[in-house]
Amino acid sequence: MGAAGGILGAAASSTSKPKQVGGPAIHTGKRVEWRLASSFPSSLDTIFGASEVLSERVAAMTGGLFRIHVYQAGELVPGLQVLDAVQKGSVEVGQTGGYYYIGKHPALAFDTCVPFGLTPRQQNAWLNEAGGLELMREIYAQFGIRSFPGGNTGVQMGGWFKDPVEGLDDLRGLKMRIPGLGGKVMDALGVTVQVLAGGDIYTALERGAIDATEWVGPYDDEQLGFYKVAKNYYYPGWWEPGPSLSFLVGQSAWDALPAEYQEIFSAACAQAASAMQTRYDERNPVALERLLQQDITLRPFSEEIMKGAQLASEQLLADEARGNAEYARILEHWQAFRKESFRWFGTAELAYSRFVLS
Repeated sequence: MGAAGGILGAAASSTSKPKQVGGPAIHTGKRVEWRLASSFPSSLDTIFGASEVLSERVAAMTGGLFRIHVYQAGELVPGLQVLDAVQKGSVEVGQTGGYYYIGKHPALAFDTCVPFGLTPRQQNAWLNEAGGLELMREIYAQFGIRSFPGGNTGVQMGGWFKDPVEGLDDLRGLKMRIPGLGGKVMDALGVTVQVLAGGDIYTALERGAIDATEWVGPYDDEQLGFYKVAKNYYYPGWWEPGPSLSFLVGQSAWDALPAEYQEIFSAACAQAASAMQTRYDERNPVALERLLQQDITLRPFSEEIMKGAQLASEQLLADEARGNAEYARILEHWQAFRKESFRWFGTAELAYSRFVLS
């Protein structure tokens, strides 16, 4: 994961000068070395692997002239301080989730996901076609950062609980690892919320520091071994119906890139994002089958919990919007898209899914 010594920093000096060919300068031979800090451990090869895809594709498309050296969580900075590292210029690019940083700006939740919000395809459509990315970049610009969609995990599971939770009363006093707006909803329902990086969760669950945790889905959850210490596996992850990760680039580092390298980086981000989603879609089904062979119980959240969480979520969104005009503008845009998208997906998509998946 680490880089060889002495190849740190922002865009390195060019080995040859740009040539003028009847117009704008064409950069040839410009060597660039970047460092990427991820929020995720390398053991999570699907989510962390998107960073490796980004690095591989950028190098391949530039003949090795533009190299991104990838570091897992904790190698350069803790997993939940990636945005800070990019903002300070300690690294040029980070792989993380916007919702880890809602304490810095609450609207960053929309860059990843909102409870009872958009499915993966809908989230991608909102970001990449409906104007969501432009709205998110306005927020990130306040931190000197430019964001790029970096992949989606698909709808997540509801997580691992040591004891069954049948109703809202069972949530009160529960200690649970859950970040983002989902954590705020759980807090409103009486849960004691903790935010931990992926590599720290198992130990906390094993030692009893937390009673429950959510992460992603069967493939990653199996890798992290949660089934060994918590036996109740709940679904669905209503707080993360289609969470997207992001690559965050320092604006100064971005501005220093030649225009063609900027285009290559953008294309490589899209390839990395596609790889993450398709890998999860292939790996989760077989991982779930393996987990079901363990001593666990697969459980759906009760309707009482689902409805209570939905009401709490809508209230939190409304409360935040009342005191924050910038947030309210993004929420209005997002809600309008969600309404139209749900109407469409609730027609042919829902009818087909009900028939073939039931």
